Amino acid sequence: MTAQFPTDDDATTHATTGVLRERLFAEARQFPFFNLIGLELLDIEPGRSTARVAWRPDLTQPAGLMHGGVVASLVDTGTAYALLLCDELRDTLCAGGSLVTIDLRVKYFRPVSAGTITCKSRVTRMGRQIIHTEAVVTNEAGKEVARGDAIYTTVTRAVQASQSTR
Repeated sequence: MTAQFPTDDDATTHATTGVLRERLFAEARQFPFFNLIGLELLDIEPGRSTARVAWRPDLTQPAGLMHGGVVASLVDTGTAYALLLCDELRDTLCAGGSLVTIDLRVKYFRPVSAGTITCKSRVTRMGRQIIHTEAVVTNEAGKEVARGDAIYTTVTRAVQASQSTR
């Protein structure tokens, strides 16, 4: 996943965490992919996030179970949003830089055949260039459905510009 701050004006640089949180929630509610799979952000805090997806027939694989790609998308999104309010990343993100997933691993423990799954994500290590996160996905009964971890790096606007000219 690639994640950025909303950058419609200069106010983002000086915004409080609460203002940025509300802007991120508003953007997430309108993000087409999230709407496509029904992904809903429940909480975003520096270093943590909670998101969920409800089982639907159109999100299943041929056996009627939620497709693993939906679970992986929930983990990828949850871990990215856990990072977006971290002070260590604010300057890069406010300057138009972004976070990019460089590794995503998901371990599946039980199938999802109904109900809602919830992903709780957290930052485990904030390095200068490499950032580690982890997530736990549970069903409505509180049973673990999956665990995941992701590694991110930041990409500055200058690097993005140089890559687009290649």
